[in-house]
Amino acid sequence: MAQEAEIGFLSFIRFDIMGLLFGDILAVTVDDLLIIWVGGAIILIVLKLIWKSLFASTVNYELAEAEGLNPDRAKAIFTILMAAVIAISIKMVGLLLITGMLIIPAAMARNVSSSPIQMVFYSIIGGLLSVILGLYSSLEFNTSSGPSIIAASLFLFILSLLKIKQTAGLKN
Repeated sequence: MAQEAEIGFLSFIRFDIMGLLFGDILAVTVDDLLIIWVGGAIILIVLKLIWKSLFASTVNYELAEAEGLNPDRAKAIFTILMAAVIAISIKMVGLLLITGMLIIPAAMARNVSSSPIQMVFYSIIGGLLSVILGLYSSLEFNTSSGPSIIAASLFLFILSLLKIKQTAGLKN
């Protein structure tokens, strides 16, 4: 049974510490889904608006400034977007596993893509596959959903490393 702690003097508020740390995607409500979809759509729209200056500042900061793209503003907005993604994801994945869900699909996509746009799409596909495979394995093996999703993501990353080795073997 999950540990619950009282917050301050408000003993009627129950807080699930294990749910906060490891998440519980099965506890997501319809209201949470609405927040996820609307918040995700807003984040994607804002990301599309700042993409050019963000990408240009990643390649060459001084050149982006010279072109008048304002890379500092793009970085600040991107930081806010990352905070929003983390805030939306805490209930599903948990505080300890959010970093893995942010980094592992992007690292997997980096291994298999040849352009930044491909990397964005492959990381989205990798994240979706991680959730689907993780939930299926959670159901099949009776494990927690959050860690199962991260394990599936790690599995996909390892598969992407095998693709790199095959590609490197073909070049030699």
